[in-house]
Order: sequence, then structure tokens, then C-alpha cells
Amino acid sequence: MVSQFISSHDVRLLGDLGYPFPVGTHAIGRLDGNSEGLLLLTTNKKVTRLLFSAEEKHSRTYLVQVNNRLNEENLLRLQTGVSIRIKGGELYTTPACDVRLADNPELIAHFENKDVYKFGNSTWLLITLTEGKFRQVRKMIAAVRHKCLRLIRVSIENISLDDLQPGEVLEMKEDDFFEKLNIKKG
Repeated sequence: MVSQFISSHDVRLLGDLGYPFPVGTHAIGRLDGNSEGLLLLTTNKKVTRLLFSAEEKHSRTYLVQVNNRLNEENLLRLQTGVSIRIKGGELYTTPACDVRLADNPELIAHFENKDVYKFGNSTWLLITLTEGKFRQVRKMIAAVRHKCLRLIRVSIENISLDDLQPGEVLEMKEDDFFEKLNIKKG
């Protein structure tokens, strides 16, 4: 599913969920077409700026399946920063971030048909970032010579997938939304 309501391409869109979204609803921090997981939607245009453009950093956590076994050296490289190419082809070194092995990924995210290990020999990681360059997680994994097989956003600040099923929508009060995201409403 594409993280938008309108597209010139024949793709599945947010409106296809069958939920009566209010006029003006938009996605905060989109997911690319090959990613899954938590997507925040709001009608408040200030939220994106407050959450992703403010000086205060906000965390996003991803459950990531990479091909083959990730060794300790590459785990450390991901934790301490790797060079990736960003917009305009410029080299950028990612800041230190929390990267851990995820021993029981099926307990962190829901998997349809128990397909958690459908790619065979792989490593599952939990990666928490406080920034979000374009396709950053995928580029970080490529920088340590692995391929990102699955990328599932499991949380943004204190809002997480928890028991939400794929395609399920959870509506929350605006005050709770701002509090869980650790952003000030004003």
C-alpha cells in the first residue's frame, strides 16, 4: 500500500482501507512501497513540522530483516555510524543509533501466515533512529554489505504497533496523540 490517498499509478492507497478518514488527512513520515508497519495520519498540518523538523529529536524504531548473518563488526558499524549517499549524491555519516539483534521478531510485529522466516538465513534487527533521511535504514544496511529484506516501522516515540493488525486503524484523541509523540501542541 502506498502512504497516500491519491496517485496517478494503479496502486493500493490509504483510501482503500475503507475507513472514513476526515477531509484533509495526510500521512506523517511516509513508508516506501516496500516497507510495512506503523503509519501516523493526521489532519493537523503542524504535526509533521513539530515531529520531524524540530530541533528536538524524536525516535522511530524499525524491525529489519537482513540477508545472511550480520557479524559483530557490522553491528558495531551500524551502531556508531556508516557513510551513505543522500540527496544530491553527497556522502553523509549517520549518527550513532541504537541497533540490537531481535531474537523474537514475531513478538514485535504481526506476520501474516507466520512468514517471519520466509527468507531463510537472515538476521533480524531493531534499529532506532532520531532522523529519517530518504531510505536511510536501507542505505545503512547496504553500507555494511547486506540487503534489507523486510523493513517494518514498529514505533514512533511512544506510539507503537502493539496489537494493531495490518490495515487496522486506531483513532486517538489529539491531546493523547501529542503526548505520546512528545511534542507540544502550541
